Amino acid sequence: MRFTISKIQDMKRAGDKITLLTAYDYSTAKIVDEAGVPLILVGDTLGMVMLGYETTVPVTMEEMLHHAKAVVRGTKQSLIIGDMPFMTYQVSAADAMRNAARFMQEAGCQAVKLEGGVTVADTVKRIVDCGIPVMGHIGLTPQSIHQLSGHRVQGKTADSARRLLNDALALEQAGAFAVVLELVPTPLARIITARLKIPTIGIGAGPYCDGQVQVIHDMLGLFTDFVPKHTKQYAKLADVIKSAVGDYITETKSGVFPSSEHGSTMDEGLLKDL
Repeated sequence: MRFTISKIQDMKRAGDKITLLTAYDYSTAKIVDEAGVPLILVGDTLGMVMLGYETTVPVTMEEMLHHAKAVVRGTKQSLIIGDMPFMTYQVSAADAMRNAARFMQEAGCQAVKLEGGVTVADTVKRIVDCGIPVMGHIGLTPQSIHQLSGHRVQGKTADSARRLLNDALALEQAGAFAVVLELVPTPLARIITARLKIPTIGIGAGPYCDGQVQVIHDMLGLFTDFVPKHTKQYAKLADVIKSAVGDYITETKSGVFPSSEHGSTMDEGLLKDL
């Protein structure tokens, strides 16, 4: 049985820290699900770590659905959240509801995620009123990376901190079941977490959030273009993969691989006939 949004909210009330990881394919999602992670985000970060884009901005709805379907097929327990890509919810509420519904109907997700606070609160409410759970996302919002002039910590001035708090409260009022706080100063994230009844999920926002989210390619050391400051690498799989591929090349060239155990036999009498 999958985790539900009520179970996630119960975890906040119980002081039980929430873990969220991204996944973009069947095999990875299956491993993450079996490990017991309650929330999986099919993030638009797939544009960078899977498709090689410089930012998340070029990611399309069709690309998101393609990967979300694979993640859903690989999971049984985790609640799967589809990340709504750039300009699929900003033009109109009708567009937003239509695209959110596609994540539910076509991909089989159980929730969607939108970036923004006060400016998208009405849209969030419309989607929630349709029966689709919504996770909010404030602070550094990657889809607005050009407007924000890069990956910078948000909320460091009194005015911007107040705006972020108002954004979080607006999302809660609109019916969001949780909110991601990205690159928000630790003291501010602590205040927002204390003020909200819904869980906060931090990334680069310190230890006082109700949960944490990491891009799986970052924490496993698979994405080598750069390592974000907020990431802890629990493994360096890029090195492991390079070593394994090197061994494969060497053994194939030397004739060590494949050996007889990697093939099959047939009736010798048939060989004589041939």
